[in-house]
Amino acid sequence: MTMPELNPVVQQRRLRAELRKARESAGLTQAQVSDEMDWSISKVIRIETGAVRLSITDLRGLLQLYGVEDRDSIAELVEMGKASRKRAWWDDYREVLGEGMIKYIGLESSASFIRQFQDDVLPGQLQTADYARAILDVFNTDAEMAEQKMEVRIKRQSVLDPVAGMKFVFILEEAVLRRPFGGPEVMKAQLERVREIGRQPNVTINLLPFSVGAHAGLRTSSFAVLEFPGDDQDHVAALDRAGIGLILQDNVEEVSQFVEAFVQLEEISVPFEELEVVIDRVISELG
Repeated sequence: MTMPELNPVVQQRRLRAELRKARESAGLTQAQVSDEMDWSISKVIRIETGAVRLSITDLRGLLQLYGVEDRDSIAELVEMGKASRKRAWWDDYREVLGEGMIKYIGLESSASFIRQFQDDVLPGQLQTADYARAILDVFNTDAEMAEQKMEVRIKRQSVLDPVAGMKFVFILEEAVLRRPFGGPEVMKAQLERVREIGRQPNVTINLLPFSVGAHAGLRTSSFAVLEFPGDDQDHVAALDRAGIGLILQDNVEEVSQFVEAFVQLEEISVPFEELEVVIDRVISELG
């Protein structure tokens, strides 16, 4: 697994945060930076939002403009810049997954805490290979492409290892556990997989039973909120919308609404012990 300190996404997020702080310390606006560097304002914005990779030449130019003179600070920021431009394992799947999913995997691998609500299918981190194949079959995914997506899914699941230091809270609609994909045997194995992961010390899986009635998740549908190390790292919300694809949102006000929705869902969800009861019941019903 790519460890967080070597992860190019971690380095990019750290670098953009440091550059924003340096610009503000220098008393410069983004418009003033664009004038001084002879760049478009959109380039400055895209650099600070991480939408583009910054060349080392441009980085040194910004540091000079911001009045950063300490050699150790400059060297550290340049190393961040170099590390942020390195390829990660997920870059090999760019053509299969698309830019949105590639960016999400990078964020997911660099997060410290992920909260996820699912009302349709199980989260990718919890899926068995057979369950995932059954879902891909629904979308008539090409066999070769399906296998590549399976490889990605398995690699993504390495973040669940407690050694990685990440924490997870999943909230699952009861329908997710009862909606069979791939037949009884596939679903039984999948439910046992959920049970196994739910017992890990870094993972919490709660159940949203049918009995709760209307809830905040009906307004949002499935979503995840990613939290990153450090106080200056903004949260990111990820929404998977049918017909649209993966939407990433890092606007503070928008993300806060999803955090609030998750808190509301957490308050009315039931703990893992009750989820295990439902798992036993569904396995029995599957025969």
